[in-house]
Amino acid sequence: MEGHELPRGEMGKVWVKGPNVIREYWRLPEATAESFTEGWLHTGDMGYIDEEGYLFLMDRKKDMYISGGENVYPAEVEDVLMSFEKIADAGVIGIADEKWGEVGMAVVVPAPGVELSEEEVIDFCRGKLAKYKIPKKVVFAEALPRTATGKMLKKELKAQYGC
Repeated sequence: MEGHELPRGEMGKVWVKGPNVIREYWRLPEATAESFTEGWLHTGDMGYIDEEGYLFLMDRKKDMYISGGENVYPAEVEDVLMSFEKIADAGVIGIADEKWGEVGMAVVVPAPGVELSEEEVIDFCRGKLAKYKIPKKVVFAEALPRTATGKMLKKELKAQYGC
């Protein structure tokens, strides 16, 4: 059921409400109706509240993909990839898979002057991520699509590499 508070530590959709939250989208009644429930704004984020009451945002709901029935949050996989010194930038998207429904594909920008293979990237992830979260495919790029402020444009990444 949507619209109820989850137990601490359980992942869910983030809704917010308060005097500092917008009340409606300007001249967009349909978008307002889709994005609000009883004054609560659906942020589009997925997250959880820890035992101390802190909110942890994991990723955007629209970026999440489901592999073999398990939710995968690309931001978690990207964090692991970015800890590899041979990788300068990385983005992860879900792509269709006959067996698992969707699997992860990493789009990787190697560090300058570094040779890097798909196998190296996948091997680096082993032991750092659950098996279902490890990208099944790796492609290499010179740069990832980003806004002027540096935010990754997942929509463009999916359009370019989403197979």
